[in-house]
Amino acid sequence: MLHEKLKCYQVAAKLAEELSKEGARWPRGLGYLYDQLRRAIASVVLNIAEGNARRSTAERRRFFEIARASAVEVSACVDLASSFGIMKPLAASAVKSRLTEISKMLWALIR
Repeated sequence: MLHEKLKCYQVAAKLAEELSKEGARWPRGLGYLYDQLRRAIASVVLNIAEGNARRSTAERRRFFEIARASAVEVSACVDLASSFGIMKPLAASAVKSRLTEISKMLWALIR
């Protein structure tokens, strides 16, 4: 499929895999945050794929904008995980850096 060739899709899918493993180690009482994190990163990946399949520029832009907004939501989940002491600051910083990279790639696709 064409979306699989997009670098931002590849980076987002890999990050989704890593965050899934990370979140699975979180304490049970924070399952709600893990669920939100998984939904948000899934939204990033799925909206990149769907946006890339759209023919009109406006539709592509809309899906890529949704993916960018979902990346911000993932970032907020990571902030909370760090604040709650379940994600080390260095790991959180690395994730946020990759989210910034994804966001920049999406911005380039939107323009």
